[in-house]
Amino acid sequence: MATRINVVLRPVKSIVVRFCPFESNVESTRKFLECISRKNIQATNRNCEVAVDVRHDGSEPLVDVMFADGDRLIMKGANLTTVEMLTALGSRCNTKELKAEQKSKKKNP
Repeated sequence: MATRINVVLRPVKSIVVRFCPFESNVESTRKFLECISRKNIQATNRNCEVAVDVRHDGSEPLVDVMFADGDRLIMKGANLTTVEMLTALGSRCNTKELKAEQKSKKKNP
């Protein structure tokens, strides 16, 4: 059963996905990268830079999300599933979208 998670990258400035491909705990991080690299998700913010840092040092898989307002979300992929990472990113983005909408409504009543 496929889980559909809505992720809108509008409030995101950049995403760095870092992993060592030879470690056994990188599958969820690689799947996360595959999901956010899809055209329909990329279309939600063409200015969002997605960078991949592949290392061969046995380092822990990591996703570092930088938001336009300066906030940062760091997810350690060794202990998270792909769905958990996408859900965390999606909920943070939705929260930021709602705050931005509320600010614009206050300015233009």
